Amino acid sequence: MKYVKIKRKNINGLRNPEVVVEGYYLFPEKENDIQVYGDNKLLKSNIRRIGTGSKIIIKTKINNTIKKIKIYLLIDNKKELIVSMNNTLFTRLISRARLINKKLFKPIKKIGHGIAFLWREHHFLIPPALWGKYLKVFCVKVKHLFVKDTYYPFNLKQYNKWIKKHETKSEYKELEYQPLISILIPVYNIERYYLSECLDSILNQTYQNFEVCLADDCSTKKETIETLEEYKKKDKRIKVVYRKENGHISKTTNSALEIATGEFIGLMDDDDVLTDNCLYEMVLALNENKELDFIYSDEDKLDMKGRRCEPHFKPDYSPDSILGGNYFCHFEIIRASIIKKIGGFRTEFVGAQDFDLFLRVIDETTPEKIKHIPKILYHWRKIPGSTADTIESKEYAIEAGRKAVEETMKRRKIAAEVTVPIESTHYIVNYKYKKEPKISIIIPTRDLADILDRCLNSVYEKTKYDNYEVIVVDNDSKEEHTKEIFKKYSTHKNFKVIEYKKEFNYASINNYAVKKSTGDYILFLNNDTEVITPDWLEKMVGYAMQKHIACVGVKLLYPNDDIQHGGVVLGIDGIARHAFLNYERETVGFYGRMVVPYNYSAVTAACLMIERKKFDKVNGFTEELRVAYNDIDLNLKLRKKGYYNVFLPQVELYHYESKSRGLDTTTEKYKQYLKEKEYMLNHWKEELENDPFYNPNLSKKDCFMLDK
Repeated sequence: MKYVKIKRKNINGLRNPEVVVEGYYLFPEKENDIQVYGDNKLLKSNIRRIGTGSKIIIKTKINNTIKKIKIYLLIDNKKELIVSMNNTLFTRLISRARLINKKLFKPIKKIGHGIAFLWREHHFLIPPALWGKYLKVFCVKVKHLFVKDTYYPFNLKQYNKWIKKHETKSEYKELEYQPLISILIPVYNIERYYLSECLDSILNQTYQNFEVCLADDCSTKKETIETLEEYKKKDKRIKVVYRKENGHISKTTNSALEIATGEFIGLMDDDDVLTDNCLYEMVLALNENKELDFIYSDEDKLDMKGRRCEPHFKPDYSPDSILGGNYFCHFEIIRASIIKKIGGFRTEFVGAQDFDLFLRVIDETTPEKIKHIPKILYHWRKIPGSTADTIESKEYAIEAGRKAVEETMKRRKIAAEVTVPIESTHYIVNYKYKKEPKISIIIPTRDLADILDRCLNSVYEKTKYDNYEVIVVDNDSKEEHTKEIFKKYSTHKNFKVIEYKKEFNYASINNYAVKKSTGDYILFLNNDTEVITPDWLEKMVGYAMQKHIACVGVKLLYPNDDIQHGGVVLGIDGIARHAFLNYERETVGFYGRMVVPYNYSAVTAACLMIERKKFDKVNGFTEELRVAYNDIDLNLKLRKKGYYNVFLPQVELYHYESKSRGLDTTTEKYKQYLKEKEYMLNHWKEELENDPFYNPNLSKKDCFMLDK
């Protein structure tokens, strides 16, 4: 099957069978190019594609009378059989047994992953004298598989246990600087209970220098008007304006803005709730830095029973992450002069009017003036059908958000296409350029010719980009087969081998190769990788060309399609850990981090692209770090220079991890590892303890979890 790789095929259900086929495809999407037949009759099917060169899911309902299922790919007007299955009771029973088996033996699979992780990460570093110590470490890890010391944030009970144990409030102290904050609330036919709870949460603030600007958008519900009048009389700081015609949320919020007199503007929905310390925390940040223009907080939701759920623990300002979706959301205050300068809310972006406003505000300020408070200060109510409940109920909002990002690119005079991934509420920016810059792909190797062959074959077979060179750095290979592979690829004009005969030093090898390269952009690539996404270079270089971006990383997969790399989180496992390690390939990740580009403090150099002049600006890799952490160090040096690093989940490669270096079994090698770990702790202590792209409320024991 040249074009399609089938991963799973099942017939599920004993009484009402459904054919489910999953796999990956490597051909351009065409209408009706996949057809499902039952007993030679064409069947109606649901076919989902997720990105070119990526996942495909085929689902077809059938009845018990159908005996034979065949699925064809239509390519060049010819049928190619890609799946053939017999529909029997035995087949369906086997499918059911597999499902039960998967659930029953999931813990055993986890133990296997734990053993593999320990073997891969530790066994080659441990001298015999320390085996006892690491046996204890192993026992702790195995225990962790059964007795979790973290909470899952999206489990309602576990999250509320975490709240009771960990949530704290700042002790109130008198503030020197006390600006007036105007909270804008558009109102339309809201029930008294919700509106009262919303307004009471504002009136009960510990910080009291505020005004509430409510704009009613021609409500027809009597209790809404009565509640507004009641609270208007209750407190002079509550101001209400009644619109004469219905104008929807953008015009209504602008009406509230017209009566605002505060130095800062806060945005709130008429059914949501502030914590009593919300405004105080915002103004406390302003007392620490009066130059701030935009301050935002973490948030969670309230279900219909009033229970807190679905926390969003956000990163600090992340310029590429915000283009993938409105992670700012609630609660924020913004300098009023900026909002008025840009003209407030725009009606053509209804459904994503806040997102559009935020993107325009960003363009009027600087990253240093955007502040994140890592505390839950806002509770977003999940009323059925609302955006808080499910944004899929408002498809127009998704499209409005896409247009807001697209318009932002035009405003910044950056050529880009903005798309929405299938079944997603996020956005992907694909940067465009008129001329392909030259890319130098650097691949260090030492023997293991078959592994190198697979890597090189995938580069030349899959890559659609034209302007690149491949530089293989031979670290003193001895095997004849390796020389044969070099000769095999020497027929390509853009391929060359350079020799590095010194002792293995990953940092030094790559620095040496960069000097021998001619590309404007450098791609560091491990020899134990395999390209999956055909337009990988186009997408990576588009991001690497952006002025604010340094390192560009991608999604790396184990051969079984589990995730090996989804960005790097600092401070976990002592130094750092790959995000979403061992998660399934299709996982969405924490608030879309495995769907759209996200900023991380670091990405792995197993596949990393960077502009040459940025690499040279920090003198490349630190050669003192011969084996470990040299890529983390490079990322952090660039962050210190003011650049951002970004992870692209839309680009995928396989990574047959750690095969290229062999096993480090000597005490000397272990001492080197400890020396390099000590280097990182000494040079990057603050960064390792405070990753700005990983919220401090989240666990340092397990990525995107909460500590017990």
